[in-house]
Amino acid sequence: MAIRDNFSYTDMEEWLNAKRVTEIECLVPDLTGVARGKILPRIKFTEDRGMRIPEVVLGMTVTGNTPERDDSYNRAIAATDRDMILKADPTTITMVPWAVDPTAQVIHDCYFADGELVDFAPRSVLRRVLKLYAKRGWKPVVAPELEFYLTAKNIDPNLPLSSPVGRSGRAETSRQVYSIDAVNEFDPLFEDIYDYCEMMNLDVDTLIHEIGAGQMEINFLHGDPLGLADKVFYFKRTLREAALKHEMYATFMAKPMADEPGSAMHVHQSVVDANTGNNIFSNPDGSASPTFRHYIGGLQRYMPSAMAIIAPYVNSYRRIVRHSAAPINLQWGQDNRTVGFRVPVSGAQDRRVENRVIGADANPYLALAVTLACGYLGMTEQVEPSAMVEDSAYNMPVELPQGLSEAITLLRREDRLRDVLGERFIDVYSAVKDLEHQEFMRVISPWEREHLLLHV
Repeated sequence: MAIRDNFSYTDMEEWLNAKRVTEIECLVPDLTGVARGKILPRIKFTEDRGMRIPEVVLGMTVTGNTPERDDSYNRAIAATDRDMILKADPTTITMVPWAVDPTAQVIHDCYFADGELVDFAPRSVLRRVLKLYAKRGWKPVVAPELEFYLTAKNIDPNLPLSSPVGRSGRAETSRQVYSIDAVNEFDPLFEDIYDYCEMMNLDVDTLIHEIGAGQMEINFLHGDPLGLADKVFYFKRTLREAALKHEMYATFMAKPMADEPGSAMHVHQSVVDANTGNNIFSNPDGSASPTFRHYIGGLQRYMPSAMAIIAPYVNSYRRIVRHSAAPINLQWGQDNRTVGFRVPVSGAQDRRVENRVIGADANPYLALAVTLACGYLGMTEQVEPSAMVEDSAYNMPVELPQGLSEAITLLRREDRLRDVLGERFIDVYSAVKDLEHQEFMRVISPWEREHLLLHV
């Protein structure tokens, strides 16, 4: 499910001509999921151009700094600040709906000068995992569900966020989970979002109001992981732009408001036989297969070491608390939303597991890569899961890392994830996250000034 299936470069050129495009935004998703790249005039955009940007663009913190004192980082990224060569993926070409002049956007892959993919680029990491599946004759299928908050504009980061004002002229002050009327408060915004998504072929499915005040969820139709990651990447950018048009913010921050639930990116995942299309999570008689149990076992075994990727910021761990609509452990259960890995009720061909640990702030390429990597290791190593939980998992002990520093340590120590995701990626990513944590630790919070300044 690419945005434009089987689109060649020739097809893209014809499409650009038909749309009378005058500018093209050449995009590269960085480690944070931010769109980097260049904007080119249409006449300068050619297949053999080989547009270049510095390699270090893929090794920066969310604040734009680089961990230059980290030895593993310096071994991975050349000190000469060399260029990467960017090549457009024609299947990702789409319009920029909010642009004044006819403008297209297209996602690029990153290559070294020798023609090899830059192995620590997020799209490359996901491609690497998908190749492992392909070698086994497997094809993973995913369906992301992405939560986010709408907030009033706030230009002062020292002030807390508040809910935006809707059509009624009032802001939400209570939780309106699944309320149709609460969604309709923002009809003008969502009409634009659906129009934008249709124009961009993003295949969004349903929109619901989530638990928090101003918290929404958008669901995507199931499909190929790389195509879905592209769509989530585009959707985040699209939603933020649409919200700004309507004088509000849209945020995928994991925990933007202190007294409200956090935002997740739940990912439903299954695996089919590439030749037959049959779901390998089910036996011929419709019962759950050993492979299904092993996939869940892999999620349980390796997800703690993957937390720095699916909960990538210091703020991410504020979401992982008991009784807050987020899992605190690695348990699994049938139609149980208190566990980390939920198995929805379904038919044999639709048997799947939902990873509920991933935060909305995660890079979609890396989040899909690592959850599929954990499942892959479970299947290939035949990891048995724990017993299924039939009651609330909130009554059980916390099993997930409680902070970014702990998560980074676990990621660096896990050799099997290093093998699957790539050694250089782990080195670059861990160094970047380590520096981000150091930057955060230099900030003094209002809580510290309030409670420690005169009391200790």
